[in-house]
Amino acid sequence: MDRPGGLTRASTRIATLGPVGSWPVGPGTLASALAALLWWALPWPWLGWLGFAAAATAVGVPVTGRAERALGHDDGRIVIDEVAGMAVALLAAPRTWAGVAAAFVLFRVLDIAKPPPLHGLERVPGGWGVMLDDLAYGAVAALLVAGGFALLGDGWR
Repeated sequence: MDRPGGLTRASTRIATLGPVGSWPVGPGTLASALAALLWWALPWPWLGWLGFAAAATAVGVPVTGRAERALGHDDGRIVIDEVAGMAVALLAAPRTWAGVAAAFVLFRVLDIAKPPPLHGLERVPGGWGVMLDDLAYGAVAALLVAGGFALLGDGWR
């Protein structure tokens, strides 16, 4: 299944984030938690984090398209989509423990529950199908985080 130069193998390593995708319990949750820790550790401005989300998506689409040839469509070991989706969810989070926790929990609940009609985005062929549903769950989580913190006010910041 490898292309010349190991392109599929390299893509699979990137799509699974190396050992993260092989984590025995909840590799998607682990990848999301690592993205949240990165967000916390790197206090980039909003535009910097948007760039990270865009970069994770730009890398994720082609590598997941290649990795799914070896692993299957949206295989659980492919976790770069969770990183991109979590990055989108964090765009609306205030830089507090409550903010990161709200974004994380909402994104993971949506990603695990896979509510319609967003779940249908998985049917898009190739890498876009792997990435789009997680990006959509991240966008919904971001909207819920922004709305929740707007309603709750500064008491949660």
